[in-house]
Amino acid sequence: MYDVVIVGGGPAGLNAALILGRCRRSVLLLDAGTPRNAASPRSWGLFTRDGTPPDALRRQARADLARYPDVEYRTAEVTRARREGDSFAVEFGDGATERARRLILATGLRQDLPEIEGFDTYWGHGVHTCPYCDGYESRDRPLVAYGSGHAGLGLALELTVWSRDVTLCTDGDPGSLSAADRSRLARTGIAVEDGAVARLTGRSGRAERLVFADGSERACRAVFLAPGGTRPSPLIAQLGCDLSPKGTVPTGDYESTNVPGLYVAGDASRRVQFLVVAAAEGAMAAFAINTDLLKAESARLGGA
Repeated sequence: MYDVVIVGGGPAGLNAALILGRCRRSVLLLDAGTPRNAASPRSWGLFTRDGTPPDALRRQARADLARYPDVEYRTAEVTRARREGDSFAVEFGDGATERARRLILATGLRQDLPEIEGFDTYWGHGVHTCPYCDGYESRDRPLVAYGSGHAGLGLALELTVWSRDVTLCTDGDPGSLSAADRSRLARTGIAVEDGAVARLTGRSGRAERLVFADGSERACRAVFLAPGGTRPSPLIAQLGCDLSPKGTVPTGDYESTNVPGLYVAGDASRRVQFLVVAAAEGAMAAFAINTDLLKAESARLGGA
């Protein structure tokens, strides 16, 4: 039995494994190899590594882990997870099982793109979810906030940090904005397009125009999707984690959950989905687990 199994080999899982390896804990890090940011050419906002390709960051992180003999990295997809008494079991597609005293889910979120022609083509290269991560590269260019209601309104206002040429696209849902909302957008200089979107077009790998069902067009260097359209890993439901109305896992101090011994770190537990934040959450979960295991070991030996 391992001390800790970590499911997910992104920033949260990798950093958790690093801290636990330095604590000389036996760790199994499992990564399915399908990161949410696989299409992104660069990772931004990480000091000393600003602009590094995501796959290069992951390779370097795995190389760092190789220095720690108690950390095992394995490419594998976990299909089921369950709590067994005071420990956990994770199961693979072939029926094999591994067990650990503590479990970290660093599985991130699954991104569902709107079913609009071109959105998948430009995903990571013109279609984004986080302006803090990708807004700077499209600064002072035409930007589109895709969404309706409060989420779309908030995103459109947020994008004015990076450009004064911002359009809110409700994609055929004009009733989601009140008169007060529209007045606020107009005062800020944000245009509103209520027509249904037909496709996103461009050339040379760069998004250029949003085309509507009525044939009209809007210049567009980047489309930012309003919050939503994401799903947590099914392992979260299997283990009985609480979920917030937004579909994230509410976590307590040091990324603990309502399930004893289970920790959730990274995008699945936060609205702020930054690489550096995910890595920090992995470190906090590792700290908490090492402290928890020390207490359990002390208790078994008759200590305080």
